Amino acid sequence: MANAIEVKNLTKDYGKGRGIFDFSFNVKEGEVFGLVGTNGSGKTTTIRHMMGFLKGDTGSVALRGMDAWKQAAEIKKFVGYVPGQIDFPDVGNGVSFLKIQAELLGLTDFTYMNDLINRLKIDITAPLRRMSKGMKQKMALVAAFMAQPQIYLLDEPSTGLDPLMRDAMVEIILEQKAQGKTVFMSSHVFKELEDTCDSIMFIHDGKIVNTVSREQFALDPHETYTIAFGDAAGYEKYCKAAGDTVINKNQEKREITVNIAVKNINAFLKELSAYGIAGFSHEPYTLEKYYLENIETTEVK
Repeated sequence: MANAIEVKNLTKDYGKGRGIFDFSFNVKEGEVFGLVGTNGSGKTTTIRHMMGFLKGDTGSVALRGMDAWKQAAEIKKFVGYVPGQIDFPDVGNGVSFLKIQAELLGLTDFTYMNDLINRLKIDITAPLRRMSKGMKQKMALVAAFMAQPQIYLLDEPSTGLDPLMRDAMVEIILEQKAQGKTVFMSSHVFKELEDTCDSIMFIHDGKIVNTVSREQFALDPHETYTIAFGDAAGYEKYCKAAGDTVINKNQEKREITVNIAVKNINAFLKELSAYGIAGFSHEPYTLEKYYLENIETTEVK
């Protein structure tokens, strides 16, 4: 499968340790690729290089084989972009703004645009200046998606959206993925990345820490269970039997927390049936949990 986005040895040094340093990664055609990092880690800088707004000190960025800096105007013809900071031009209301965007894109069929407006529940007759942060974000999503381009560059696209609208956005991204479109998105919401992405890159202080594919994330997942035992004898017996699956004990409450590999869950539940259980809770394996266990504690080299 061809690469839709290629970043090679990209560095943009703003001084005092700020910027991005020696970024190299590829995004395949039809892939949803996520970017995770704390504020100031380089997410927006990376996307701005892809849009041709910035030129790296060293390295290169190419979208569908075209140089992001030298051929920025051509690239914008097949890219839908949601910026990290929404700043609309002073063109009146939402109707006027979308009309201008449609003309720039050469869009003549407004069926999908109207579908997006309805699904995101936008009053496009409202003045742009008076729109809330969430409403402006939804307008930006419509502008990026309405022509259904080949590549989407989304910088924190769910900022300001309520949970229902975030779900609608995820649904829209998955629809575009099903059509073979490529999506590169930064986000601090692990759930939306987990729901959409094929690969996720973790960055910290302008350096790439790790990149994990959905297959790697799901390779050996585990679930966390907390069991409360009805008697002290059962608690003590299971503490010995649980071995290295134990991650926490509470003798006073007779509770034990264990990590169980998904492939071993049936055997685990069968074993528990021999004990007197007073309480039982379950925490699923999530991308956020993976991040906390495998990424946050990793030293950036």
